[in-house]
Amino acid sequence: MKRARIIYNPTSGREAFKAKLPDVLLKFEQAGYETSTHATTAAGDATRAAKVAIARGYDVVVAVGGDGTINEVVSGVAEADKRPKLGIIPAGTTNDFARALGLPKQIDKAVDVILADHSHKLDVGRVNEKYFVNIAGGGKLTEVSYEAPSKLKTVLGQLAYFVKGIELVPQLRPIHTRIEYDGEVFEDEILLFLITNTNSVGGFEKLAPDATMDDGYFDLLALKKSNVAELVRVLTAATRGNHIDDPNVFHAKAKHIKVHTDEKMQLNVDGEFGGMLPGEFSNLKQHIEFFVPSLEKNQLQIESSEAEETPE
Repeated sequence: MKRARIIYNPTSGREAFKAKLPDVLLKFEQAGYETSTHATTAAGDATRAAKVAIARGYDVVVAVGGDGTINEVVSGVAEADKRPKLGIIPAGTTNDFARALGLPKQIDKAVDVILADHSHKLDVGRVNEKYFVNIAGGGKLTEVSYEAPSKLKTVLGQLAYFVKGIELVPQLRPIHTRIEYDGEVFEDEILLFLITNTNSVGGFEKLAPDATMDDGYFDLLALKKSNVAELVRVLTAATRGNHIDDPNVFHAKAKHIKVHTDEKMQLNVDGEFGGMLPGEFSNLKQHIEFFVPSLEKNQLQIESSEAEETPE
């Protein structure tokens, strides 16, 4: 019998998952899984729980929560020699990674995706011994995700980040930054940089419109020194995915990236504080196998090999 471990954040998404938990466990049981759960209690607990699940030989680990919970579970799985398949049940505020995977927002439908047993190996990023599946970056605007009050995020969702971003505009100051990427160098005064693995960042679905999740490459974006009018122009274009060719935006694809700044800059990893720069980023190609919707139903951006399902 297959075994599944569900690791969930009991406070995510207005605690909706807790009410659904008995139904979820029944569906897993009916699908032939021996299933148990772990409710997280503090930061880092989901990582520890994932490592325990691996040590106990679970076939499947399911992360329930927002991007932070998913990041912790991935961090607990990423270094294992034998990694279980990962399922995602979105229950956070913006759920960028779940959106990039094309996962449904409804809990029961997200469970159905896992139980359908269609999976695909996807890239994982690593920076300074931390892991990320969606985005890493630096600069004042990247701090919006953890500066926006949690209550505001719960009520307003994506709009909370936009509100907080507009509030921070007067505080923005460019920092001289050197970025080395696959043997090339970009050096300039920038307001922020983003290293993305998916097209969905901060609740917006077109910030890296051509991002591919299994090709071994990041999308590297940097916003150069801009005045207020230029900044508003770029941010407006970014909501439509038309910002890549803007003269104030630098864009490249790369596997390995090093970022050095002349001043202190915080690192944002999957929407949470990830320490301070400098940082060295590596793309771990197709490192973890995730359950995804069947190809005719999802929005997942993957390479031409996508028609070949992962062998069991």
